[in-house]
Amino acid sequence: MTTTDPVELRERLCAARLYLCTDARRDEGDLEDFLHAALGGGVDIVQLRDKTLDVRDELELQPVVARIADEHGALMAVNDRADVARLTGAAVFHTGQGDLPVAASRRLLGPDVILGRSTRTIEQAGAAEADPEVDYFCVGPVWATPTKEGRSPVGLDTIRAVAARQPSTPWFAIGGIDHENVTQVVDAGARRVVVVRAITRASDPGDAAARLRRALEI
Repeated sequence: MTTTDPVELRERLCAARLYLCTDARRDEGDLEDFLHAALGGGVDIVQLRDKTLDVRDELELQPVVARIADEHGALMAVNDRADVARLTGAAVFHTGQGDLPVAASRRLLGPDVILGRSTRTIEQAGAAEADPEVDYFCVGPVWATPTKEGRSPVGLDTIRAVAARQPSTPWFAIGGIDHENVTQVVDAGARRVVVVRAITRASDPGDAAARLRRALEI
């Protein structure tokens, strides 16, 4: 399902509900099997985010992620490294507040790549919503999580406040979301979530993804 049609890509973004960030699964040695299971279970966007990888290793693994994502009709995202995104032809590129500015990302990657932005406050979310170059944004961490060390949680009140503004830009809640609390996030107004451990630590990644996806389909 590989496509470079920007309209179709953004339609798929709008339809997305479940975004997965995963490491390279070096300890488990099962990256391909894991991705097939998770994406088969309902993951719409997958990002390989592993700070232990050097660039050469990442460039070798990203095409694997892209191939499996394509087989399942999902989108592949690259975090932070515009050079890696461009070399691997990633459909999605994500940056944080302290990373490459959105305008610079657009100049480097062109008009078709989907650009995402991390936000922590209502003001940052509002700025992302107002930026015509931002295709989606994330809000969080909702709860404290080891994947966002040193970042205090923004809580459900921030999710409610962002939802109340009814952004036209797709947005995702992120941070500490799992099967036990995903309904709280949905009740607060989020319709899309980013998860890590809820799937990467699951004994059955496919079932974990399917259960999360069902919770989001309201």
